[in-house]
Amino acid sequence: MPKGGPDGGDGGRGGDVILVADPSLRDLSSLRRRRLVKAGKGENGRGARKHGAEGDDAELRVPVGTQVLTESGDLIADLAHPDARVVLAKGGHGGRGKRTLRLLDAASAAVRRGRAAR
Repeated sequence: MPKGGPDGGDGGRGGDVILVADPSLRDLSSLRRRRLVKAGKGENGRGARKHGAEGDDAELRVPVGTQVLTESGDLIADLAHPDARVVLAKGGHGGRGKRTLRLLDAASAAVRRGRAAR
């Protein structure tokens, strides 16, 4: 292959959505107008096997004592102490770069030919 073939790095993972208990807050009025919360997207990988940067986390500050429940009423988290944290939504995994895919293709080709992948 010219110039050694593909060498792009993997993409960065997406950020998490996190609740943080803040003792200075008394109610959830700061979240009233915020209908959608998005964490940052991970950046694309670059050439020379460089991975993309991770996305920024989105932190939502809530009063101490806030409880997070499922729609059926089951408790997910109880932020009973100042600075307690809970991840509500985990960021996605970064995408695979061309180098990773090239290595996977080579391994699967070796298996198809009846040889163990190295």
